[in-house]
Amino acid sequence: MSRIKEFNLPDLGEGLTEGEILAWLVKVGDDIELNQPIVEVETAKAAVEIPAKWAGRVQAIFHPEGATVEVGSPIIAIDTDPNAGPVEQSTTGAPASALPTPSAASLAAVEVAPEEGMVEPGLIGGVAPGGRTAVLVGYGPRNAPAKRRPRKGGAPAQATPAQAVPTPVQAVPAPAPVVPAHNGNGNGRAGVGPVLAKPPVRKLAKDLGVDLGTLTGSGPLGSITREDVQRAASGTPAAAEPLTVTAPAAPAASFGADREQRIPVKGVRKLTAENMARSAFTAPHVTEFLTVDVTRAMKALDRLRDRREWRDVRVSPLLLVAKAVLLAVERHPMVNSTWAGDEIVVKEYVNLGIAAATERGLIVPNIKDAGRLTLRELADAMTALVQTAKSGKTSPADMSGGTLTITNVGVFGVDTGTPILPPGESAILAFGAVREQPWVHKGKVKPRLVTTLGLSFDHRIVDGELGSKFLRDIGDFLADPEAALLAWT
Repeated sequence: MSRIKEFNLPDLGEGLTEGEILAWLVKVGDDIELNQPIVEVETAKAAVEIPAKWAGRVQAIFHPEGATVEVGSPIIAIDTDPNAGPVEQSTTGAPASALPTPSAASLAAVEVAPEEGMVEPGLIGGVAPGGRTAVLVGYGPRNAPAKRRPRKGGAPAQATPAQAVPTPVQAVPAPAPVVPAHNGNGNGRAGVGPVLAKPPVRKLAKDLGVDLGTLTGSGPLGSITREDVQRAASGTPAAAEPLTVTAPAAPAASFGADREQRIPVKGVRKLTAENMARSAFTAPHVTEFLTVDVTRAMKALDRLRDRREWRDVRVSPLLLVAKAVLLAVERHPMVNSTWAGDEIVVKEYVNLGIAAATERGLIVPNIKDAGRLTLRELADAMTALVQTAKSGKTSPADMSGGTLTITNVGVFGVDTGTPILPPGESAILAFGAVREQPWVHKGKVKPRLVTTLGLSFDHRIVDGELGSKFLRDIGDFLADPEAALLAWT
């Protein structure tokens, strides 16, 4: 039996077909132990660390970080008996990265003439050591000899007559400088022609002894005006023409690819998109809203935090919302069910999903059989669930099999929403922000802590009456938790 074992990418749950290699936790040459994490892979569900199936030494790694690999493809080769001596390599079937690479000097020393129809090793399109085809990255095989430098001591190439005898180029004399022609007026202006001035201006210039040929006209088409003549006679310099500075034109706004960003849709984002589209166009959604005064519930949380046995426990309003949902399911079990075509599957267990926003996108891990947990156990389970999700270590099993979900949009300062059902579930509750608002309490308007709940449900299973009663019971618990517990249990 071969010492070298190839480890294939396993199916990490629920028929996943591919995964992206996020990070290798080992490198070639490392000694590893059984069940030691060797690679971190992101699937459509989550990022998962995969352990080694065998102990030994890493012989080869087949895919770099960032590559997407199909389930069942080999990702790493492990030498299960590294102390047994060197591994005998064969020219076929061995990993490319595990084979020795010949030096350039050894390849250059090969002078064996290839057989007809064969290509010399080391040439483009030829068989390289290890049975691989030597090709350039991004190109297919090409049966063409690689270009070589001329050998030392060889005869130099003969120059062609055109190269040996260069054709003399006749120098072209530089053009003579252009001398401006005199216009006969003594001003030395070239190509201007006769001075433009009206007869009265000419007479004024003659009377004042001003040579019109020395003036620059400020009139239409450069004509000389009376003011130009009088200014010249008095010795006042002509007013400089205003300098017009043209601002550079602003570059035209671009609306092309240089101002766009393209993000590949894969992993968690791809799965979320597929699930949301399938749910939105399969289950007929209905959403109802309820605004609740939760002042008593917030005071109950404060009293709970003050208890000695709860001081190290994370207590949040979401904990009471989760407890309210679980109690409401006991009173209305039909809400915790799945549409199965010809039948409705009512589940006697509640795998309570908590939507969590992570760096890789939205995930919905769930607390298994949450209805059987005490309030303290439920608090601990929710804390562990959130911490695992934020660290990116949620396993596919933790995100499978959910039956009913809560999404806490209030943490983003949002009052409520119309959430889309996760596939296979019949209800999802949106918990909005808790705000201090004016509220009629005992006949008077007072500031109270208020929140808004939004319940979306599958109208094939949950009709308006059932959905309304379920939402009302959640609201009743949050309005007065102590009274609801006494009344329902």
